[in-house]
Amino acid sequence: MSPRFWFAPLLLLPLLVAATALSAKLPEPTRQPLHRSLDLALGETAEVKLSDGSTAKVRLLNLEERVDSMSAAVRAARVEVEVNGATGWVDSANYHLPVALGGLQIDCPITHGYNANSGRDAWALKKDARLRLWPAGSPWIEPDLFSLPARQRWLASSTQFSNEPTYVDGGDRPDRKKIYYHNDLDFGGCEGLVEVVAATDGLVVSVGETVLPGTLGTPVRPRYDVVYVLDERGWFYRYSHLHTIDPAIQPGIRLRQGQKLGLLGKEGASGGWSHLHFGIQSRQPSGEWGTEEAYAFAWQAALREQQPAVVAVARPHHFVRVGEPLVLDGTKSWAAAGVASHAWTFTDGATATGARVERRYDRPGQFSEILKVTDTQGRAAYDFAVVQVIGDTTQIPPSIHATYAPSLGVRVGDELTFKVRVFRSTGGETWDFGDGSPPVQTRSDGNAKALAKDGYAVTTHRFAKPGDHRVRVEHVNARGEKAVTHLWVPVAP
Repeated sequence: MSPRFWFAPLLLLPLLVAATALSAKLPEPTRQPLHRSLDLALGETAEVKLSDGSTAKVRLLNLEERVDSMSAAVRAARVEVEVNGATGWVDSANYHLPVALGGLQIDCPITHGYNANSGRDAWALKKDARLRLWPAGSPWIEPDLFSLPARQRWLASSTQFSNEPTYVDGGDRPDRKKIYYHNDLDFGGCEGLVEVVAATDGLVVSVGETVLPGTLGTPVRPRYDVVYVLDERGWFYRYSHLHTIDPAIQPGIRLRQGQKLGLLGKEGASGGWSHLHFGIQSRQPSGEWGTEEAYAFAWQAALREQQPAVVAVARPHHFVRVGEPLVLDGTKSWAAAGVASHAWTFTDGATATGARVERRYDRPGQFSEILKVTDTQGRAAYDFAVVQVIGDTTQIPPSIHATYAPSLGVRVGDELTFKVRVFRSTGGETWDFGDGSPPVQTRSDGNAKALAKDGYAVTTHRFAKPGDHRVRVEHVNARGEKAVTHLWVPVAP
């Protein structure tokens, strides 16, 4: 036989393998979500059949979006809708949960203005707004089918959720023309110390650069620090910036909800701050793959798993000029027994009461305003409003990120690890643990090299008394501008 007949099959083998990979299929969806999504143009009406078989009539009446004065980034949006004859306003994303209207539940994950200066359409939105509808009394996702993806206390560190412009790594700048709205969920956490777990049962379709056949045309974008999982709804879950990936996690295995995937880190395109980038992609009303807003799912899981009596929410962060008016908003907080009061303590020592308070800042810096929410039984929770204030737009103040671990089940005498990193400056931080102990000095690398293994400065601390400890970390740059952040550490006896 001529040698060419021996060689030809070897030439064809890669083509046959590639063809097999392209033609292979991933499992088809076997479950429908509990909500129904629809995209509407202003003035458009649609009828929707809900998951319980009932029908709803929805009309988009109005749309309002508020942008900042420097980069024209959308900071808040809301839509006016008519649902089954009832009219009301629904706030869009940014830590807002679904609300009751017209005998059902509704939220608004995205409006068209976010796509105007973002450079990408992560949502596959082709009209003016997206709405999601649930029957009255329905959970937002099946409670036994979704868990928190990071094993730490809810809102234990900084976050970037639900269309919040990125900021933790110093990304909020007055001169940026294209805004990265964080359509997925960024859970800040302690690098290398927080377990990342599977939010659902599912099929592992990629680990690092290794990918199952059949992912062409799907949202899967392999990278060394990323795991993708496909669930029975046909949704793709992305877990990114992993410090390490558990060796047991391989493409093709069936994951169990809660199974360890790896450890939270700052690998890949993290910007240098340690966090889990968690996102869901699903088929949207446009027929394209787009973001499935997951904040409500994570909130529901946090209440079920951690059973807090009170949740304080002072987020998202704010970005203003010196002298501009700003409203700090604690209305997104919650208490099982009902909220009795909101109390604010500001970085300059001033205080105020009320769910919404107005402030102005006379100097640039990163401020961290303490919100205390108390329920009708006297139980309290804390959160912190990050306010980035810009003076001279050519000299941007520093920002700062702090974390600690463990954050669940902390008791008197437990050793806790605290980490901090400064951005847009050279590092150098002062810790006040709020328990009367002497201040502690650390020095991070100032994000000189985003992926540096020792980029965060590390210290440890033990609390000698139980209580709600508010830890303060401060950096001062060469111009005298401060970057301040807080951590809430509940300590049991």
